[in-house]
Amino acid sequence: QVQLVDSGGGLVQTGGSLRLSCAASGRTFSTSAVAWFRQAPGKEREFVSAISWGGGTYYADSVKGRFTISRDNAKNTWYLQMNRLKPEDTAVYSCAGGRPGDTSANYSFLRRYDYWGQGTQVTVSS
Repeated sequence: QVQLVDSGGGLVQTGGSLRLSCAASGRTFSTSAVAWFRQAPGKEREFVSAISWGGGTYYADSVKGRFTISRDNAKNTWYLQMNRLKPEDTAVYSCAGGRPGDTSANYSFLRRYDYWGQGTQVTVSS
């Protein structure tokens, strides 16, 4: 059974930092793209960042320069370092894992990912 457990959310002031983690079990994601999405109240889930199995990184324009995605294949875990947080970053953040060997470039598409974490709340106070 494949399981993704995301963690690291919390309450932080504007300008602060948080580091999210996604620990996977049940299969390796070393040959899969992995990603982070977020969903704010009343809004649709949106793409935040992805990292390909080859290490290429992709970001939404709204987080570029502030967030950094990384992965540790030995630990089957990926991370999202979030710096200079803003109130508009407040959302439930969920990690996502793709299919092995999928080389398609549509990293921001929800349907690209088969596995999802339960979500972790990030709240940025002004």
